[in-house]
Amino acid sequence: MKVTLEKVHGSMNTFYMVDGEERDDYAGLALQLCGKDQGVDGLLVILPSNSAHAKMRVFNRDGSEASMCGNGLRCVARYVCEKEGVDEAVIETMKADLAVRREETLMDGIETYSVQISPVSFQLKDLPMEYGNQTTLKQQAIPEISEEIMFSAVAVPNPHLIGIVPEEIQKSPEHQKKWAEKFNGQNDYFSDGVNVSYVTKVGQGIFVRTYERGVGFTNACGTAMTASALISCMSDMVPFGEVAVYNPGGMVKCTIKKSGDTFELLLTGNATRISVHEFLWEEEQADSEFTAFEILEEQRHYEKFIEEISVVVEQFA
Repeated sequence: MKVTLEKVHGSMNTFYMVDGEERDDYAGLALQLCGKDQGVDGLLVILPSNSAHAKMRVFNRDGSEASMCGNGLRCVARYVCEKEGVDEAVIETMKADLAVRREETLMDGIETYSVQISPVSFQLKDLPMEYGNQTTLKQQAIPEISEEIMFSAVAVPNPHLIGIVPEEIQKSPEHQKKWAEKFNGQNDYFSDGVNVSYVTKVGQGIFVRTYERGVGFTNACGTAMTASALISCMSDMVPFGEVAVYNPGGMVKCTIKKSGDTFELLLTGNATRISVHEFLWEEEQADSEFTAFEILEEQRHYEKFIEEISVVVEQFA
C-alpha cells in the first residue's frame, strides 16, 4: 500500500506524519520508518474524531504509543488548521481534547502554533511512580540518585521526572543517561518508564535536556519542556508567565498560569515541514521502501533561527 507522509518537526523533535483511518498496525509503520530513518523520533497519525476537528495518535521509535506529544501536536495543529482553513482548532488526544492556535511567527518563514498541555497531575499514581509511602514528589532530593539535585514528578499527561541541575551536570549528560536508562528498564520506581529531564537556569529562561521514554535523548520533548517550565516557576527559578525554554533543537515559549491549585499550560513554537514522501508500506520491512520525495524550503528558515539562539544552546552541546 502506498501512503503519503510529511516529515515534520517541532524544535527538531522530528516525525513522519500521516493522515489516515483507524487501524491497528500503525505501531508497525512507526517501527519501519524509524528503522529506515535514524533521524526521526516516531510517527504522528492524524485521524477522524467524533469530538474534535481531528484526532492525534503518537508512536515512539520503539513502537510504543505515547499519550501526548507537544511538539508533534504543533505539527498536527498546523496540518489540521491549514486543511480546514481555520486559525484555531481542537485536537483529540489520548487523555484530553486540546485547543491549538496559529500564532505570530517566531521568525520570518517559521510557522508557529500554540497548543494546550493538559491535564496536569502531581499524584505519583498518575505517572505511575512508587516512592516509599509518598503520594507526590515536589522539589525533593532522591538520595539514591543525588543529595543535591531537587526532583519533581508530574504527569502532563506523559510522565516526567524533572531535576534542577547546575551547569556542570547539564554539560555532561552521563549522569542523566545512567538514571534515565535505569528508570526505563527494570526498576522499582517506574513500572511504565518515565521521561527524565534535567533543567538549568539560563538568562531569562531555562535550558532543558530530555531522555524520552521509548526514544532516548531527543532534541526536544514538548511535554517535558512545558513540565520543566512549570516546575521552574513553582521553584521560583523563573516567574510565572511566559518562559523561554531552550533545548538542543531550538527554543519554545511556555506560558504557565496558576489559579489556586490549578495550572494552565501553553506551549508555543515552530511547526516545520521538512519534506513530503511516498512510502510503499508492506507487511515486512524488507519489502517496504520510500518511492519518491520532495524537499521543502522551510528548514532553511529554521536553521537561521537556530543561529540566532546558538549562543545559549551551544554552551550545553
